[in-house]
Amino acid sequence: MRGVFVDANESLAVIFERLEEPGDPKVRIHRDPDVTPEQLPGVIDGAEIAIVDHTALPTDIARKCAGLKHVVFLGTGARSYMNPEQLAELGIAVHLIRGYGDTAVAESAVALMWASARVLAQMDREMRAGNWLREDGMQLTGKTLGLIGFGGIAAEVSRIALGSGMRVIAWNRTAKTFPGVDFVDLKTLLVASHVVSLHLLLNDETRGFLSRERIASMRPGVILVNTARGALIDEQAMIDALQSGHIRHAGLDVFNIEPLPVDHPLTKLANVTLSAHSAFRTPEASENLIGAAWEHCRRIVKR
Repeated sequence: MRGVFVDANESLAVIFERLEEPGDPKVRIHRDPDVTPEQLPGVIDGAEIAIVDHTALPTDIARKCAGLKHVVFLGTGARSYMNPEQLAELGIAVHLIRGYGDTAVAESAVALMWASARVLAQMDREMRAGNWLREDGMQLTGKTLGLIGFGGIAAEVSRIALGSGMRVIAWNRTAKTFPGVDFVDLKTLLVASHVVSLHLLLNDETRGFLSRERIASMRPGVILVNTARGALIDEQAMIDALQSGHIRHAGLDVFNIEPLPVDHPLTKLANVTLSAHSAFRTPEASENLIGAAWEHCRRIVKR
């Protein structure tokens, strides 16, 4: 059984080669992170396993990938790039990797929260332009952090936030408990939270979850953090709330369109701190990610 890593950047390629073990299935590394969907049938070239980092695999393209039986997606957000149910109908199983970067993403979410509260990015921009901008920040000690969705990342965010003196409340679609965290209904969370951080998986039920109505019900002057998926939020409603000041500041790592276009409205707003879908990017997380990808490949060939 053959595999191909279809869109490896150099740093992931090096880790992938280093973690290969004797007896592992043959996996070719295609060292080009800028593969288009139309190129995939040629890149996969009859391999049964495709390891995918960020390249879209539309169903009509998958039909042209002769021999493909397994997609190992490097993360949990495969639905942003492919339709797992439609691929299953073609006999292609999609394998996800969970938990590899919980600490990395949590640290990024907390960093965006603090940067947003203290207006650090805006002050940095203004000072580089020669302006001595001094802004009042929000002191977060004693404030309430509301987490929407509670998995491994949210648990790590809770650990850090509780240690910094914040009150942490959370809403999850299924019952959860966690030391120091109060689980509440969604309406209570939106009204009570000084900071709201999103930690939901994207699917048909959660797309547009933070709607215009729910944004309007949030505490005036709230800070919004999203390191999950851009499509969880009604983007125009968020922009309107940022412009009106109802949302004090947003710290965003994910967007509906990636890379974010230079003329996108979010790039024009001073009260937004942006990062390039990089919350998961640490050497430790990459090591965990590629190790898990190899484990998927090993299990597949042993079936």
